[in-house]
Amino acid sequence: MVRAGDAAAEPGMITVALADDEPLFTAGLTMVLDAQPDLRVIWQAIDGADAIRQHDRARPDILLLDIQMPTLDGLAATRRLIAAGTASKIIILTTFESDEYVLSAVEAGAAGFLVKNIPPDQLIAAIRTVDSGDAVISPGPTRRLFATFRRRPAESRTPLSSTDARAVAELTPRERDILVLIADGRTNQEICNELWLSMPTIKTHIGNLIAKTGSRDRVQLVLFALRTGIAALKAR
Repeated sequence: MVRAGDAAAEPGMITVALADDEPLFTAGLTMVLDAQPDLRVIWQAIDGADAIRQHDRARPDILLLDIQMPTLDGLAATRRLIAAGTASKIIILTTFESDEYVLSAVEAGAAGFLVKNIPPDQLIAAIRTVDSGDAVISPGPTRRLFATFRRRPAESRTPLSSTDARAVAELTPRERDILVLIADGRTNQEICNELWLSMPTIKTHIGNLIAKTGSRDRVQLVLFALRTGIAALKAR
């Protein structure tokens, strides 16, 4: 349901849309988000198919999708929206911290994966983080994401594509160093401290990495590092 008067938000406002088959959850979350001065919920959907229909009429900056919904689940909806070239950034919400769910969400193109019991202030911060161009995953799933990828049998992984091979060849030694640290879960500040580089320099390198690898965000960079073998990640 598109909320009257909210499809066109004020300048500087982050527009948010929700898709969940539990009306009580979406109603409560809408109240929490609308209480923020920079956030506005513009519509609510009852499943993935409904979300796609409403997205075509009013495209939010951030789309929160429940992973398990009737008719069309959050993962399937994410794949369709990403394939259609949506500019909306998608955050998957779930009750279950399933390793495969996390990996599937990231591979589908989601910019975030959060558990539903996350404190409201952390969810609000995550929305702002994703809107700024970064990606977020709840701490537990983040640690297991890398372990899950490493546990996959080598024969089940997709062979290195020619596009990935070219991207790897184009990376500078410094970019590789930074990519390894990103894949190890380091923050920008921690990378600055590790490599003795300034924050603007780190951000420039990360921007170059995203462009060269064709990644959407930081999480996609991690997947690139994993599937190309650049990052030999240690267990956390």
